[in-house]
Amino acid sequence: MASGAKMNVFDAAAQCLACTDVARKIASTRATAAAFRSGELPLDAVAAPPTAIGIPGRPQRPQLVSPRKLAQRGLGSAEGRAALVHAVAHIEFNAINLAWDAVYRFRGMPDEYYRDWVQVADDEARHYAMLVARLAELGHAYGDFDAHDGLWDMAVRTADSCLARMALVPRVLEARGLDVTPGMIARLRAVGDNETMVILETILREEVAHVAAGSRWFAWCCEREGVDSATTFHRLLEQHMRGSLRGPFNVDARLRAGFSAAELARLGEIAA
Repeated sequence: MASGAKMNVFDAAAQCLACTDVARKIASTRATAAAFRSGELPLDAVAAPPTAIGIPGRPQRPQLVSPRKLAQRGLGSAEGRAALVHAVAHIEFNAINLAWDAVYRFRGMPDEYYRDWVQVADDEARHYAMLVARLAELGHAYGDFDAHDGLWDMAVRTADSCLARMALVPRVLEARGLDVTPGMIARLRAVGDNETMVILETILREEVAHVAAGSRWFAWCCEREGVDSATTFHRLLEQHMRGSLRGPFNVDARLRAGFSAAELARLGEIAA
């Protein structure tokens, strides 16, 4: 990929996004990120414009169902712990596609924007690889359990606005991981699953930086469009998340990820 003379980061992002084979998507993501960091994939101003958003590259399994149809399993059994690991792996897999779409779809952003989201894609691929390795140790593979498509649905709804994408995907949907992962870690510690617990601790630590990237570029987009970020965030929450936003929120992690006290108060009001 990196050796093609005419390849640029947008072409490479599109290839990673479209790849349906999971192993190849992970390998391509890691190679593309390395090539971009080494300067082999330029930010080509004359790249072809992005195509309309569609279904991203993904395997035939897992079967995608409504979140309400997902089975709830306790962590007292290996099967239950495997289901939890699978659910997090599915989120990380979707996060790879979301990061590449953020690179591919939104043009004319500062170079640092693309560096941030290429790095996020690389991190998410590494997280996914850790999780599926643990899943194998528990006797399962990605695709063995049903999953849902809520993250990509929001990507489709925000495909025409980088501002809305940054507000609602990293700062709302992906930030939910900051809220719920500490509880998962505590439950895993209680049942003695230290292997999975260590993986989730790594992911939680690194996801703060990913949400912070969303905060940083949401603020940048608001400044570019001449709108107040707090008011705009509240409007988007009301428009897209009323009735579906859940608390409680990990205040410390969200503050480190770039949320203001006013934004956290708004989240609490809408989630109440």
